[in-house]
Amino acid sequence: MQPLYVTSGEPAGIGPDICLTLAQRQDERPVVVLGDKHLLTERAEQLGLDVTLVDYTGQRQSSEAGILYVEHVAVSKKVEAGHLNASNASYVLEQLRRSAEYALAGKSVGVATAPVQKSVINEAGIHFSGHTEYYQEYAGVERVVMMLATKSLRVALATTHLPLRDVPDAITPTRLRQVIDILLHDLKTKFKIAEPRILVCGLNPHAGEDGYLGREEIEIINPVLNEYREAGQKLSLCLPADTLFTPEHLQNADAVLAMYHDQGLPVLKSQGFGEAINITLGLPFIRTSVDHGTALSLAGTWQAKSSSLHVAVDLALTLAQTCR
Repeated sequence: MQPLYVTSGEPAGIGPDICLTLAQRQDERPVVVLGDKHLLTERAEQLGLDVTLVDYTGQRQSSEAGILYVEHVAVSKKVEAGHLNASNASYVLEQLRRSAEYALAGKSVGVATAPVQKSVINEAGIHFSGHTEYYQEYAGVERVVMMLATKSLRVALATTHLPLRDVPDAITPTRLRQVIDILLHDLKTKFKIAEPRILVCGLNPHAGEDGYLGREEIEIINPVLNEYREAGQKLSLCLPADTLFTPEHLQNADAVLAMYHDQGLPVLKSQGFGEAINITLGLPFIRTSVDHGTALSLAGTWQAKSSSLHVAVDLALTLAQTCR
């Protein structure tokens, strides 16, 4: 049975801490952490955790409580919890590289990721805008879609990690069609929603208010949405984002498409922070992630919550079953 790999992320952050809690699980499919065994051992001792680290060889067919399967990836410099070191940027990227390589080669069902620190990777002289973009480039796909989800809400993004001033220029008919195609496809195939109902946020306040507050809705977004509506897809036209996220609207929606990162994600995270997960749609493999950052001040303190990582692993394992 192919494993699910979990990247432990930034070594100075809470990634190692929350990955260690995966030893509490009993899963039919092996769950394997990519990380430095010595770092994980030291962090377990620091946290007072009784965890047995076992080199994953592919022989065991299930994850057992108290055991954490690990594939060793060596850090470049000794790690101190809470203190970033740009020398370990290559360590973080090696985790991502292996996880992508194994997934593309069919050696795993996919990957769940702990948080990384984008700033320290860029400080090391390596351009890095995020997990999503890294996996997109590695897999060689033209477009992927970032979607965050809680138990009751899914929010996909038309643009991801862009400065706000660059967002309007990035919202083109071509990009919108690519994003909508991926969103519809994965909701149908991975989440088994036969006829997805999608609410779409306008870019401007009040969805442009008939052009008085911006014309992107009139000239770009709604014409694309009408193409899908005329083809029978259940997409709304642009709706004002300040009222779209109300219970009466959301009760009839399977997902929301937001135009930019901070339009939709603050609402989602306010509803379920710590229980939300990030899913990359459009990849040829499963990729889920936590909904939070590295929380450097909590590393090694046992104050970090691991719930989002467990939900991300749960979803990845579920998708592995439904997508077979």
